[in-house]
Amino acid sequence: MQLKNTLLIICFTLIVFSLSSCLSHYSEQASWLTIEGYAKTVAENNTDRMLNDGWTSYGGDHGGHRYSSLDQIHLSNVSDLEIAWQFQTGDLQTKPDAMRNAATEGTPIFVNDSLIFCTPFNEVIALHPGNGEVRWRFDAQTNLEQFPANQFVCRGVAYWQDQNNTIECPKRILMATNDSRLLAINADNGQLCKNFGLQGTLEIKPEIDLWWPGEFQFTSPPVVANNTVIIGSAIADNVRRAAPKGVVRAFDVVTGQAKWQFDPIPRTKDDNGHGSWLNDETPSEGHANVWAPMSIDVERNLVFLPTSSPSPDFYGGMRPGDNLHANSVVALNIDNGDIAWSFQTVHHDIWDYDLPAQPGLYSVWRGGRSHDVVAQVTKTGLVFVLDRDTGKPFLPIEERPVPQSAVTGEYLSPTQPFPVKTPPIVPSSITPNDAFGLTWFDQTACAKRIAQADANGLFTPPSARGTLVYPMNGGGANWGSAAYDPKRNLLLINMSNMAHEVKLIEKATEEIESKTMHDSTLAPQVGVPYALKRDLLLSPLGLPCNKPPWGVLAAVNLDSGNIVWRKPLGSIEELAPAGVDLDLGTPNLGGPVVTAGNLTFIAATMDSYIRAFETASGKELWQAKLPAAGQATPMTYEWEGIQYIAIYAGGNARSGSVLGDYIVAFSLSGSQ
Repeated sequence: MQLKNTLLIICFTLIVFSLSSCLSHYSEQASWLTIEGYAKTVAENNTDRMLNDGWTSYGGDHGGHRYSSLDQIHLSNVSDLEIAWQFQTGDLQTKPDAMRNAATEGTPIFVNDSLIFCTPFNEVIALHPGNGEVRWRFDAQTNLEQFPANQFVCRGVAYWQDQNNTIECPKRILMATNDSRLLAINADNGQLCKNFGLQGTLEIKPEIDLWWPGEFQFTSPPVVANNTVIIGSAIADNVRRAAPKGVVRAFDVVTGQAKWQFDPIPRTKDDNGHGSWLNDETPSEGHANVWAPMSIDVERNLVFLPTSSPSPDFYGGMRPGDNLHANSVVALNIDNGDIAWSFQTVHHDIWDYDLPAQPGLYSVWRGGRSHDVVAQVTKTGLVFVLDRDTGKPFLPIEERPVPQSAVTGEYLSPTQPFPVKTPPIVPSSITPNDAFGLTWFDQTACAKRIAQADANGLFTPPSARGTLVYPMNGGGANWGSAAYDPKRNLLLINMSNMAHEVKLIEKATEEIESKTMHDSTLAPQVGVPYALKRDLLLSPLGLPCNKPPWGVLAAVNLDSGNIVWRKPLGSIEELAPAGVDLDLGTPNLGGPVVTAGNLTFIAATMDSYIRAFETASGKELWQAKLPAAGQATPMTYEWEGIQYIAIYAGGNARSGSVLGDYIVAFSLSGSQ
């Protein structure tokens, strides 16, 4: 016991001693008065562009603002928030085995006087917004034996209403499932809309046979506009070169009849982007899919896609060239799927740097007028801001040389695009001197591991020696996306700060390739010369080898590109030995919500808290412990004169966070 206490004292002392150097870069803060004065000017000129109080889409609205003009909860009273009601889905009790491969990432929408959300297992539930009582439930009867590659996930549902009210089932909830179906559900009673597809269901199959039922699935919500419902897909990574295609599909929202398809990978010489695929034959690669949420601009009749990398992720020698339209923001015509424009954020991706987040469709005030932009946050920690009409940079972007040493047969782009004005939100380079550890032994082990790998900064190619992919391919940013405060021109974004060690293993024979299929530590990458081994860069005590903070929340001014403030997000109390409780930040999954009350709400962390920050300054004002990890994005709504903040608290089995099945709603004390 005495030895244990001594070690704890040493650990605590080392942490405290290192805080000033580790966190000083992440406590940046602009003058509050300056930001408030600027916000007043923007608000006065931007009044007619403010958003309403509803939360009718996964991201709050079609453009993913995650902003509400509700201000009943504000700086002076946010500390009075308390739980108004709480609801349990029952999944912990009824699906204990499936919960071990589930991620609770859903955000409810507020439509038809109900709070409506989907569970990881594709059950849709409508709750009374004032007390959490069940109004109806619909169970899609998803196959729980399929072992989906990306876990059981349902991030949200979409809502559509026939404005003429002339058809059967005029109010519809659209949900895409883990076993690749698209369902239309009556928003009034939770029953299938029989005039959609086959009795309310469309079964969507990829064009090739799957290696197992969970290789292809749907995880993010559909988007709906102009009587058209559009879905992407999620596909198992690093399995095979000839993988399912990342086709985006559009259907008639009333009948389910197919309208168009868009494959981000050009398959013929006449396809847009074919010249960026330099191999002689037609690409056989799959993926470049859209697994993250999409956005809709109704006025421009455009849908915005965040595409991913081609298959497989970590070796691209069989697909030389920049590989358009992978790793791109792609704007398509909603009516026919034609490309309006495309911007690529990573050329020839071999790091699994998918675009992981919803493109943000914001209006930025600059020089006395409003500019419509697309803001894309990325796994690399970079933020790209593009003109919404043309796809050209709104904030300047330049091509910079990147490391060029690669394994035999690989193709590399000599340059990659970087924003000029906004630096990375999280670090992108690491040396042995940057190693972190709770003890000297821990830190030394981390320094040795860093020294033994290739680590030449962002876009260091994967190698047989081992390469540090930093930020890791889980982000930087992820599916939680960002929020935008139109009063202050501020983009609020949370990111993780960790590294992966990636090692390529040469496959000399088909026998070796076959063996990798049965080795849980290896990814086979069938059809290319290298298998893949990937591990988090962790210390012997299980904490990240890079310096904290391991999770950050930041505000970026989209007019100037400047980082206004940046703070650690999360406490290590559920990660560190003996419950050491310090705000070193944690890896995070989920996103922020901004309100007109000058508040930013976010959970996302590993420590099961939801927090409120002052949007202008980043000062933390309130926190509440959730019954499980809130690794989802919260939302806010008003019901009978009361503003609520709601969060789905269920955790993520693969992250090791606390699992649960709770919807928790907060309101001001005394407001019930």
